[in-house]
Amino acid sequence: MAEASAAKKRILLVVSSYTDMPPTEEEKKENKTPGKTGWYLPEVAHPYVLFKEKGYEITFVSPKGDLACCDEGSVKDFAKDAECQQFTKDCLNDKSQLKTVKITEVKDANKYDVILYAGGHGVMWDFKDNEAQNKVAAELYENGGIVAAVCHGPAALIEIKLSDGKALVDGKTVTGFTNDEENAVKKTSIMPFLVETELISKGAKFTRVKNWGCNVEVSERVVTGQNPASASALGKAIIDLLEKK
Repeated sequence: MAEASAAKKRILLVVSSYTDMPPTEEEKKENKTPGKTGWYLPEVAHPYVLFKEKGYEITFVSPKGDLACCDEGSVKDFAKDAECQQFTKDCLNDKSQLKTVKITEVKDANKYDVILYAGGHGVMWDFKDNEAQNKVAAELYENGGIVAAVCHGPAALIEIKLSDGKALVDGKTVTGFTNDEENAVKKTSIMPFLVETELISKGAKFTRVKNWGCNVEVSERVVTGQNPASASALGKAIIDLLEKK
């Protein structure tokens, strides 16, 4: 019976619908068009493979629904990654798009065990102030579920408020894409906000390791990962929590 119950764990895996990365000053000077952003491939693929091995049911969700585009750079950079290859074969079309359900169509958050927000720069424009996403996450958390996010994905946690009016991250230890990492990829000037700065402003205790190092925090039922290198460890941490439930 325990095995049957574990097989029925349900995951909402949320990806960005946004693709238009603004040009940096350097790109403007060189008259270069920035590559399309979106959701970041290994931050979906690595947890997906782990969840699939456990028999969990995964529902892919996005702010706009329908086909959500993968970040172009991540498709190239992780073309030889085994988990990304498996996920691409299982779930993506030939344009590296993922079929998703619109977040407003998720009516019963309580039937899910986890909501996981993947990163990619696209989320900086369509996660933080998405009321439907924030409502689903708060409802799921207050029903004993897990709220998780990796890399830029913790942008989704910033405006989640619980029924007592308190910010979800207030007093919790979290991580996410750091200000130093944003500087390293030379995108700070075009970001609408910085993940690290905003989480700290909401009362979170923010941890960081060296750029691109693996870092995962589990604080009650909030699980966060710093960057793409943390995606597998984040998936394992989520599984550990689920198997204890």
